[in-house]
Amino acid sequence: MNNATAKAFRTVGTALVVTGIMTACTVFPTPEAPRVMDFPAPQNVEKSVTINPQSLRVDTPLATEPFNSTRILAKPEPWEFRVYGGVRWRDTVPVILRDMLVDALRTSASFRNVSMDTGPGNTDLTLASEITAFHTTSQGNSTRVTIAIYGQLINNRSRMTLCSDRFIIFTPAEDNSIDSIVQAFGIAGERLAEDVISWAKACETSPDQASSGNRSGQAALR
Repeated sequence: MNNATAKAFRTVGTALVVTGIMTACTVFPTPEAPRVMDFPAPQNVEKSVTINPQSLRVDTPLATEPFNSTRILAKPEPWEFRVYGGVRWRDTVPVILRDMLVDALRTSASFRNVSMDTGPGNTDLTLASEITAFHTTSQGNSTRVTIAIYGQLINNRSRMTLCSDRFIIFTPAEDNSIDSIVQAFGIAGERLAEDVISWAKACETSPDQASSGNRSGQAALR
């Protein structure tokens, strides 16, 4: 091997070593994957004494930005939303809220059958809703979770709205940590489920019932 060939091999070897080092130790650190949080299912739903013989479908709630996302939101000012960093919900807010309501209604056994809008079957009734709040607010060192929806119980045969109401839940978090905040969301969700189940059970859902006398949403404030 002459000197020129040996020098060429040494140059190539040095380049490979440098490339290997740069590959193993990049200048830009790999970002940590965000924590994925679930919206806890209600744990203390009471079984209904009587069962409505009709079937119920729970539609995925309507929501506009920023609620139609997986972000966990804070609202420090009436005109501003912020996002908790390094953490997100397991799915969009409408999906996790729908799943929670379906789970609670099934556990309560208030209706003959409860399904979600992704299922193929037909049902007698539909629970439709809109999300108007799903965030935290802070006052001083305290943080509070707010969940608000507008709900309608609809007769699928006549497409008439049998009952409608607005539900607003406020729940304080123990502290400002993300774990306490997610736990507060879970408590608020359980209280919301209790209110929605009681309201749906009290609604007159006979097939010929027309829309009349919607209840005031003030009763649903908690």
